[in-house]
Amino acid sequence: MNGSICAPVYIGLMSGTSLDSIDAVAVRFEPQFELLASHSEPIPPAVHATILALLTPGDNEIERLGRLDLELAELFASAVNNLISTHHLEQKQIAAIGSHGQTIRHRPEANFTLQIGDPNLIAERTGITTIGDFRRRDMAAGGQGAPLVPAFHNALFRHTTVNRVLVNIGGMANLTILEAAEDKPIRGYDTGPGNVLMDSWIMQHKHESYDRDGRWAARGKIVPQLLQQMLALPYFNEPAPKSTGREQFNLQWLEQKVNALAVSPPPEDVQATLLELTAVSIAGAIKSHQLSDLQVFLCGGGSHNSLLKARLTELLEPHYLSTTAELNLDPDWVEAAAFAWLAYRTLNQLSGNIPDVTGAAGYRPLGAIYRG
Repeated sequence: MNGSICAPVYIGLMSGTSLDSIDAVAVRFEPQFELLASHSEPIPPAVHATILALLTPGDNEIERLGRLDLELAELFASAVNNLISTHHLEQKQIAAIGSHGQTIRHRPEANFTLQIGDPNLIAERTGITTIGDFRRRDMAAGGQGAPLVPAFHNALFRHTTVNRVLVNIGGMANLTILEAAEDKPIRGYDTGPGNVLMDSWIMQHKHESYDRDGRWAARGKIVPQLLQQMLALPYFNEPAPKSTGREQFNLQWLEQKVNALAVSPPPEDVQATLLELTAVSIAGAIKSHQLSDLQVFLCGGGSHNSLLKARLTELLEPHYLSTTAELNLDPDWVEAAAFAWLAYRTLNQLSGNIPDVTGAAGYRPLGAIYRG
């Protein structure tokens, strides 16, 4: 390990709405940000299926949730221990783990969100202080509980002379508006679906977990009527603060839209339309802020979809578009690093939310601390 030898290390854990893997990073924040190590573990198919089943109401939910809470915690702890052993980290230098947990419900309209993966068990299995349940304190203060990454984006990526937008394309897509002027507020919100609908559709029709580089979508043609029906959803025109999830954007919602068409389109045409939905909703949200001399940086799994990236480039011209790799942080690790940063903030009794983003009544320390 390099960097300042005495500076504490923080581990961030992220399991997002894509449900594809558990991402773990080890980082330092003092004297400056440094990514020390990263590790990703796939979510086993059986666990993936259990998570999906719990995302919608069903029978025996409490029993199934309780079992999954522990099963996920074991996986999170394993990811941490593998990160430590693989990269020969010194456990005594690790101050805390920030664990986002797995979102099972997110209903901001009811002031309710739930992420599972018991932090008690993570602390027990790793011996490291673990901080979890980041979102509910913001909700208690009247906020959406999401998105939380804009505060980290501001700390790491804000530029003093150039307007920037950070776009995370995971299962859902969210953006952070970072204007160069110091007196401008940080803004951020979920724009709508990122990969979630494309992943669900290709899994149903081709039994593949995602559409690599948008190759399947590239074989199809956009279905204008389907695109218009999906974009008619009020969420897209609602003002911020706002956040969303699989509760709104899911396979059942998509199938209802497809089945309402007079003629059923080929599956690849639906996939092309879903990619366009993601691109148009992201680009439309960015352009609505009417910023000049803008740099747009992508992160998350969707940043690897070359067709989606090309479409965003077209829609956002003449603005500059790249990924956070250009800002010295691999786009795959931004979200996990954000939750390491939130753990750092909480352990140092600092706030982690941005009221202008979430709608909370004020700045709040986020998460609960489970001592190692």
